[in-house]
Amino acid sequence: MSEQSTRGARTDTDAAPDPVAALDLGPALEAVLMVVDEPATEAHLAKILQRPRRQIAEALRALAEEYTAQGRGFELRFVAGGWRFYTRAEYAPAVERFVLDGQQARLTQAALETLAVVAYRQPVSRSRVSAVRGVNCDGVMRTLLQRGLVEEAGTEPETGAILYVTTNYFLERMGLRGLDELPELAPFLPEAEAIEADTQEGVPSFDPDAPDTDEDHAPDPAHTGTRWP
Repeated sequence: MSEQSTRGARTDTDAAPDPVAALDLGPALEAVLMVVDEPATEAHLAKILQRPRRQIAEALRALAEEYTAQGRGFELRFVAGGWRFYTRAEYAPAVERFVLDGQQARLTQAALETLAVVAYRQPVSRSRVSAVRGVNCDGVMRTLLQRGLVEEAGTEPETGAILYVTTNYFLERMGLRGLDELPELAPFLPEAEAIEADTQEGVPSFDPDAPDTDEDHAPDPAHTGTRWP
């Protein structure tokens, strides 16, 4: 064996072990999940912590069960394809009071109502959202787009109007695995056919040139059991 080959073999043998791979898995997962901005997938965590994905999945479920058994104020939940810490539901009033103390809610009542229409009637155009609410929603829709809660999803074949749907970020903020976990509210919204009849081939029944009448009023805290963005 040449001197160069011997030196290369010695370098590989003497290489320091990966410090991350040597960490205890449970505490390492807790540390990473404490700083994530969005749910972390099992595949990503496996890559970062240098462990098999199956081992990561088992450790995450064990942590979630441990927190539940201990009655902690937070829980580890699988949401929108990944894992993240969330405040436990029974402690939401304390968190809500802290967040809202001296501040307006992050989304106005108008924005919450508009977001609800999109969530339950998606894919839906701006004109149909406005028809449901009875006011021009262009300004509110721009806000929801900027915050990443809704996104464009193609166009309506008949009218060419842009259609909107909710995003994975919406699911994350709502703490939902998918849209099928939305509360049963859809029956209280008008059906698409009724909206179409009222809007006369897609033309809103209100004045489209009228200014956006939605005002920045904070929602009643009594109706914010689920934390919206």
